[in-house]
Amino acid sequence: MKARARPLLGTFVEISIELENCQSAMDEAFEAIQQVQDLMSFHDPLSELNQINRYAHIKPIDIHPWTAQVLRIAQDIYTQSGGLFNCGIGHRLVEAGLLPRNIDVFNHSLGGIEDVQLIKPEKIQVSKPVCLDLGGIAKGFAVDKAVEVLIQNGVSSGCVNAGGDLRVFGNRPRPIQIRNPSSPQHLIDIGTLHNGAIATSALYFAHRDRKPSHIINPMAKEANDIYFHFSESFSIIASECVYADALTKVLALSKRPNHPCFDYFNAQAIKITA
Repeated sequence: MKARARPLLGTFVEISIELENCQSAMDEAFEAIQQVQDLMSFHDPLSELNQINRYAHIKPIDIHPWTAQVLRIAQDIYTQSGGLFNCGIGHRLVEAGLLPRNIDVFNHSLGGIEDVQLIKPEKIQVSKPVCLDLGGIAKGFAVDKAVEVLIQNGVSSGCVNAGGDLRVFGNRPRPIQIRNPSSPQHLIDIGTLHNGAIATSALYFAHRDRKPSHIINPMAKEANDIYFHFSESFSIIASECVYADALTKVLALSKRPNHPCFDYFNAQAIKITA
Protein backbone atom coordinates (compact mmCIF):
# COMPACT_ATOMS: atom_id res chain seq x y z
CA MET A 1 0.00 0.00 0.00
CA LYS A 2 1.39 3.39 -1.03
CA ALA A 3 0.15 6.54 0.75
CA ARG A 4 0.70 10.26 0.27
CA ALA A 5 -0.83 13.30 1.98
CA ARG A 6 -1.19 16.99 1.16
CA PRO A 7 -2.77 19.95 2.99
CA LEU A 8 -5.99 20.68 1.10
CA LEU A 9 -9.64 21.54 1.88
CA GLY A 10 -8.69 22.92 5.29
CA THR A 11 -7.33 19.54 6.41
CA PHE A 12 -4.81 16.89 5.37
CA VAL A 13 -5.92 14.72 2.46
CA GLU A 14 -4.40 11.25 2.31
CA ILE A 15 -4.54 9.02 -0.76
CA SER A 16 -3.67 5.34 -0.32
CA ILE A 17 -3.48 2.97 -3.31
CA GLU A 18 -2.46 -0.62 -3.94
CA LEU A 19 -0.20 0.03 -6.93
CA GLU A 20 3.41 0.96 -6.25
CA ASN A 21 4.19 2.78 -9.50
CA CYS A 22 1.26 5.15 -9.82
CA GLN A 23 2.80 8.49 -8.93
CA SER A 24 1.14 10.26 -11.85
CA ALA A 25 -2.30 8.95 -10.89
CA MET A 26 -1.91 10.25 -7.34
CA ASP A 27 -0.69 13.61 -8.64
CA GLU A 28 -3.77 13.91 -10.90
CA ALA A 29 -6.05 12.96 -8.00
CA PHE A 30 -4.55 15.69 -5.81
CA GLU A 31 -4.91 18.14 -8.73
CA ALA A 32 -8.63 17.30 -8.94
CA ILE A 33 -9.02 18.05 -5.23
CA GLN A 34 -7.13 21.30 -5.69
CA GLN A 35 -9.46 22.24 -8.53
CA VAL A 36 -12.54 21.67 -6.36
CA GLN A 37 -10.95 23.86 -3.69
CA ASP A 38 -10.16 26.60 -6.21
CA LEU A 39 -13.72 26.57 -7.56
CA MET A 40 -15.72 26.27 -4.34
CA SER A 41 -13.69 27.76 -1.48
CA PHE A 42 -15.44 30.51 0.49
CA HIS A 43 -12.04 31.58 1.84
CA ASP A 44 -10.65 32.37 -1.62
CA PRO A 45 -12.11 35.73 -2.74
CA LEU A 46 -11.38 34.80 -6.37
CA SER A 47 -13.18 31.44 -6.30
CA GLU A 48 -16.14 30.74 -8.53
CA LEU A 49 -18.31 30.41 -5.45
CA ASN A 50 -17.53 33.97 -4.41
CA GLN A 51 -18.28 35.19 -7.92
CA ILE A 52 -21.71 33.58 -7.60
CA ASN A 53 -22.26 35.26 -4.25
CA ARG A 54 -21.25 38.65 -5.62
CA TYR A 55 -22.87 38.75 -9.02
CA ALA A 56 -25.39 35.98 -9.72
CA HIS A 57 -28.33 38.08 -8.46
CA ILE A 58 -27.30 40.83 -10.91
CA LYS A 59 -26.65 38.78 -14.04
CA PRO A 60 -26.39 35.13 -15.14
CA ILE A 61 -22.94 33.61 -14.61
CA ASP A 62 -21.23 30.78 -16.47
CA ILE A 63 -19.90 28.19 -14.05
CA HIS A 64 -17.73 25.08 -14.17
CA PRO A 65 -19.54 21.73 -14.67
CA TRP A 66 -18.32 20.56 -11.26
CA THR A 67 -19.80 23.60 -9.51
CA ALA A 68 -23.07 23.04 -11.34
CA GLN A 69 -23.06 19.38 -10.31
CA VAL A 70 -22.54 20.24 -6.63
CA LEU A 71 -25.33 22.83 -6.72
CA ARG A 72 -27.75 20.32 -8.26
CA ILE A 73 -26.91 17.74 -5.60
CA ALA A 74 -27.28 20.39 -2.88
CA GLN A 75 -30.72 21.33 -4.19
CA ASP A 76 -31.78 17.67 -4.27
CA ILE A 77 -30.66 17.15 -0.67
CA TYR A 78 -32.35 20.40 0.35
CA THR A 79 -35.63 19.14 -1.09
CA GLN A 80 -35.43 15.62 0.31
CA SER A 81 -34.36 16.82 3.77
CA GLY A 82 -37.22 19.30 4.04
CA GLY A 83 -34.77 22.20 4.16
CA LEU A 84 -32.47 20.85 6.88
CA PHE A 85 -29.57 20.97 4.45
CA ASN A 86 -29.16 24.42 2.91
CA CYS A 87 -25.93 25.91 1.58
CA GLY A 88 -27.31 29.44 1.90
CA ILE A 89 -25.98 29.92 5.44
CA GLY A 90 -22.64 31.55 4.64
CA HIS A 91 -23.65 34.84 6.23
CA ARG A 92 -24.33 33.07 9.54
CA LEU A 93 -20.80 31.66 9.51
CA VAL A 94 -19.45 35.12 8.67
CA GLU A 95 -21.39 36.56 11.61
CA ALA A 96 -19.91 33.88 13.88
CA GLY A 97 -16.38 34.72 12.73
CA LEU A 98 -15.91 31.31 11.12
CA LEU A 99 -15.72 32.59 7.53
CA PRO A 100 -14.07 35.71 6.09
CA ARG A 101 -16.15 38.75 5.16
CA ASN A 102 -15.48 38.56 1.42
CA ILE A 103 -18.75 40.24 0.47
CA ASP A 104 -21.22 42.60 2.12
CA VAL A 105 -23.93 40.26 3.35
CA PHE A 106 -25.71 42.54 5.78
CA ASN A 107 -27.52 44.96 3.49
CA HIS A 108 -29.67 42.34 1.78
CA SER A 109 -32.51 39.97 2.47
CA LEU A 110 -30.63 36.81 1.56
CA GLY A 111 -31.94 33.69 -0.13
CA GLY A 112 -30.76 30.10 -0.01
CA ILE A 113 -30.02 27.16 -2.26
CA GLU A 114 -33.71 27.10 -3.21
CA ASP A 115 -33.25 30.46 -4.97
CA VAL A 116 -30.52 29.15 -7.26
CA GLN A 117 -31.61 28.62 -10.86
CA LEU A 118 -29.52 26.71 -13.38
CA ILE A 119 -30.93 28.32 -16.51
CA LYS A 120 -28.55 26.22 -18.63
CA PRO A 121 -26.48 23.19 -17.62
CA GLU A 122 -23.57 25.46 -16.72
CA LYS A 123 -25.13 28.91 -16.33
CA ILE A 124 -26.55 30.16 -13.05
CA GLN A 125 -28.66 33.00 -11.77
CA VAL A 126 -30.33 33.59 -8.42
CA SER A 127 -33.65 35.24 -7.73
CA LYS A 128 -32.29 37.16 -4.71
CA PRO A 129 -28.84 37.80 -3.23
CA VAL A 130 -27.25 34.74 -1.65
CA CYS A 131 -24.27 33.92 0.51
CA LEU A 132 -23.67 30.29 -0.37
CA ASP A 133 -21.13 28.21 1.53
CA LEU A 134 -20.33 24.80 0.06
CA GLY A 135 -18.19 23.74 3.00
CA GLY A 136 -20.75 21.11 3.99
CA ILE A 137 -20.67 19.25 0.68
CA ALA A 138 -17.65 20.19 -1.47
CA LYS A 139 -15.13 18.19 0.56
CA GLY A 140 -17.06 14.99 -0.07
CA PHE A 141 -17.36 15.89 -3.75
CA ALA A 142 -13.59 16.44 -3.94
CA VAL A 143 -13.00 12.97 -2.49
CA ASP A 144 -15.27 11.48 -5.15
CA LYS A 145 -13.47 13.32 -7.96
CA ALA A 146 -10.13 12.04 -6.68
CA VAL A 147 -11.47 8.48 -6.67
CA GLU A 148 -12.75 8.94 -10.24
CA VAL A 149 -9.31 10.08 -11.38
CA LEU A 150 -7.58 7.14 -9.71
CA ILE A 151 -9.94 4.62 -11.32
CA GLN A 152 -9.55 6.27 -14.73
CA ASN A 153 -5.79 5.88 -14.36
CA GLY A 154 -6.04 2.15 -13.75
CA VAL A 155 -5.88 2.10 -9.96
CA SER A 156 -8.07 -0.83 -8.93
CA SER A 157 -8.11 -0.39 -5.16
CA GLY A 158 -7.46 2.36 -2.65
CA CYS A 159 -8.81 5.00 -0.30
CA VAL A 160 -9.09 8.79 -0.20
CA ASN A 161 -9.42 10.37 3.26
CA ALA A 162 -10.04 14.11 3.63
CA GLY A 163 -10.07 14.70 7.35
CA GLY A 164 -12.64 11.99 8.04
CA ASP A 165 -14.56 12.27 4.77
CA LEU A 166 -13.45 8.92 3.44
CA ARG A 167 -14.14 6.75 0.41
CA VAL A 168 -12.88 3.22 -0.18
CA PHE A 169 -12.87 1.58 -3.61
CA GLY A 170 -11.76 -1.76 -5.03
CA ASN A 171 -11.41 -5.24 -3.60
CA ARG A 172 -9.82 -4.45 -0.26
CA PRO A 173 -12.17 -3.52 2.62
CA ARG A 174 -10.90 -0.95 5.10
CA PRO A 175 -11.48 -1.02 8.87
CA ILE A 176 -13.42 2.04 10.04
CA GLN A 177 -13.18 3.73 13.42
CA ILE A 178 -15.16 6.65 14.85
CA ARG A 179 -14.01 8.77 17.77
CA ASN A 180 -15.90 8.41 21.03
CA PRO A 181 -17.60 11.83 21.40
CA SER A 182 -17.14 11.82 25.18
CA SER A 183 -13.49 10.74 24.92
CA PRO A 184 -12.14 11.74 21.48
CA GLN A 185 -8.77 10.10 22.01
CA HIS A 186 -10.53 6.72 22.06
CA LEU A 187 -11.67 5.10 18.82
CA ILE A 188 -14.72 2.89 18.32
CA ASP A 189 -14.47 0.08 15.75
CA ILE A 190 -17.65 -0.04 13.66
CA GLY A 191 -16.57 -2.66 11.12
CA THR A 192 -15.14 -2.48 7.61
CA LEU A 193 -16.09 -0.43 4.56
CA HIS A 194 -16.02 -1.89 1.06
CA ASN A 195 -16.69 0.25 -2.03
CA GLY A 196 -18.39 3.03 -0.15
CA ALA A 197 -17.96 6.31 1.71
CA ILE A 198 -18.36 7.57 5.25
CA ALA A 199 -18.39 11.06 6.75
CA THR A 200 -18.83 12.24 10.33
CA SER A 201 -20.05 15.45 11.96
CA ALA A 202 -19.00 15.96 15.57
CA LEU A 203 -17.70 18.70 17.85
CA TYR A 204 -14.87 16.64 19.37
CA PHE A 205 -12.49 19.55 19.71
CA ALA A 206 -14.91 22.46 19.86
CA HIS A 207 -12.78 24.44 22.31
CA ARG A 208 -9.31 23.50 21.11
CA ASP A 209 -8.68 26.97 19.65
CA ARG A 210 -11.10 28.93 21.86
CA LYS A 211 -13.38 29.57 18.89
CA PRO A 212 -17.05 28.59 18.78
CA SER A 213 -17.88 25.40 16.91
CA HIS A 214 -21.34 24.40 15.84
CA ILE A 215 -23.63 23.54 12.96
CA ILE A 216 -25.93 26.20 11.56
CA ASN A 217 -29.64 25.38 11.66
CA PRO A 218 -30.99 26.85 8.40
CA MET A 219 -34.59 26.46 9.55
CA ALA A 220 -34.24 28.34 12.85
CA LYS A 221 -36.72 31.17 13.36
CA GLU A 222 -35.21 32.54 16.56
CA ALA A 223 -31.68 33.96 16.79
CA ASN A 224 -30.87 31.75 19.78
CA ASP A 225 -31.65 28.62 17.76
CA ILE A 226 -29.44 29.37 14.75
CA TYR A 227 -26.22 27.95 16.19
CA PHE A 228 -26.86 24.28 16.92
CA HIS A 229 -24.61 22.64 19.51
CA PHE A 230 -24.53 18.92 20.24
CA SER A 231 -22.48 16.32 22.10
CA GLU A 232 -23.09 13.29 19.90
CA SER A 233 -21.26 11.97 16.84
CA PHE A 234 -23.21 11.68 13.57
CA SER A 235 -21.95 9.55 10.69
CA ILE A 236 -23.39 8.66 7.30
CA ILE A 237 -22.40 5.73 5.08
CA ALA A 238 -23.25 6.15 1.38
CA SER A 239 -22.02 5.04 -2.01
CA GLU A 240 -20.50 8.47 -2.73
CA CYS A 241 -18.77 10.82 -0.32
CA VAL A 242 -20.64 13.92 -1.52
CA TYR A 243 -23.84 12.45 -0.08
CA ALA A 244 -22.19 11.14 3.09
CA ASP A 245 -20.71 14.60 3.74
CA ALA A 246 -23.93 16.56 3.23
CA LEU A 247 -26.27 14.13 4.98
CA THR A 248 -24.32 14.25 8.25
CA LYS A 249 -25.82 17.73 8.74
CA VAL A 250 -29.32 16.36 8.23
CA LEU A 251 -28.67 13.68 10.83
CA ALA A 252 -27.13 16.11 13.32
CA LEU A 253 -30.00 18.58 13.03
CA SER A 254 -32.84 16.06 12.94
CA LYS A 255 -31.24 13.47 15.26
CA ARG A 256 -33.35 10.98 13.31
CA PRO A 257 -31.36 7.98 12.00
CA ASN A 258 -34.56 6.98 10.20
CA HIS A 259 -35.10 10.31 8.40
CA PRO A 260 -36.73 9.41 5.06
CA CYS A 261 -34.07 11.18 3.02
CA PHE A 262 -31.50 8.55 4.05
CA ASP A 263 -33.53 5.83 2.33
CA TYR A 264 -33.94 8.09 -0.69
CA PHE A 265 -30.16 8.43 -1.06
CA ASN A 266 -29.46 4.79 -0.04
CA ALA A 267 -27.55 6.01 3.00
CA GLN A 268 -27.13 4.55 6.46
CA ALA A 269 -27.01 6.71 9.58
CA ILE A 270 -24.89 6.07 12.68
CA LYS A 271 -25.43 8.08 15.85
CA ILE A 272 -23.05 7.71 18.79
CA THR A 273 -24.13 9.37 22.03
CA ALA A 274 -21.66 10.95 24.42
